[in-house]
Amino acid sequence: MVLPATDEPLATRLRRNLGALVIDNTFHGLSRIGRLHPKLRAEQACIRVVRDIRYRDGGHPAHRLDVHIPEGKGPWPVVLYVHGGGFRILSKDTHWVMALAFARKGYLVVNIDYRLAPANPFPAAIEDASHALRWVARHAHEYGGDPSRIVLAGESAGANLVTSLAIATSYERPEPFARALFDEGISPKAVVAACGLHEVGNIERFRKPNVPAWVLDRLVEVRMAYLDPASHLVDREGGLDLANPLLVLERGERPSKPLPPFFASVGTADVLLDDTRRLAKALEALGTRCEARYYPREMHAFQAFVWREQARDCWRHTHDFLRAALSEPASFEGSRSQPL
Repeated sequence: MVLPATDEPLATRLRRNLGALVIDNTFHGLSRIGRLHPKLRAEQACIRVVRDIRYRDGGHPAHRLDVHIPEGKGPWPVVLYVHGGGFRILSKDTHWVMALAFARKGYLVVNIDYRLAPANPFPAAIEDASHALRWVARHAHEYGGDPSRIVLAGESAGANLVTSLAIATSYERPEPFARALFDEGISPKAVVAACGLHEVGNIERFRKPNVPAWVLDRLVEVRMAYLDPASHLVDREGGLDLANPLLVLERGERPSKPLPPFFASVGTADVLLDDTRRLAKALEALGTRCEARYYPREMHAFQAFVWREQARDCWRHTHDFLRAALSEPASFEGSRSQPL
């Protein structure tokens, strides 16, 4: 893992801050515009949403979740959705369309907030996600969910977090929040990891001629906000493992309990493409099924643009995968990746 020095010219910092402002406002604007689409509004009206349920004591405003309850009669399989945003921006409220995409297919969806960096660096986000998963296991039945059929789902930073949750439920980890998941016997049935950033500590690997400066800025910003304030944890037991779940899997250590099957999707124009390739390879080496899907010329987080053809294809592939994973677990052995 590489944690480079943070000294940099003022012009670079100004460029990064300006880029962050533009990107942050763009995502929030798209979320607001999406709510105005007539079809999405009609579909959303069929889903009952219970908002801002507290999943952890302490009073922090980020420790809240929304439950999206589908039409019909349960018990429904449960999706714990963990939003992306580089561990530092966005929220459950910007990711309502992702919750809707699962709820309209008959999943009880628990869409969470968590503490954001840099005010709350690693391990705050994964610690919060762990508490949210424990809440799901204990309370999903109160809303018609089936806690024996839990799916972990997230995109980008959220994919990192759900992959780390899967590791925490399958390996005996030293972190107290991870060990609590393992000791409670929580066993997710599947993981949906979309366009994941699975190794935060080594952003230097993206310094390539074909990576634009503004994209590299965003990645450096993620590492600085999420890990630089937490660098003192490197020598602690567990270290930064759960910020870099890909490295945990690539070590090849056999889990104490089987890892759940993974569906990993990414666009071929996404700078994070190689993280999904490595994830599929590492899971395959461990004997864990990973259906990796690569969508030609699509950019980062294209899955959110549900009006696009390949985004719709990706959601169809996701639902097909989950239907099989939840109904036919015995057939889910080995790995299957879509060739590039």
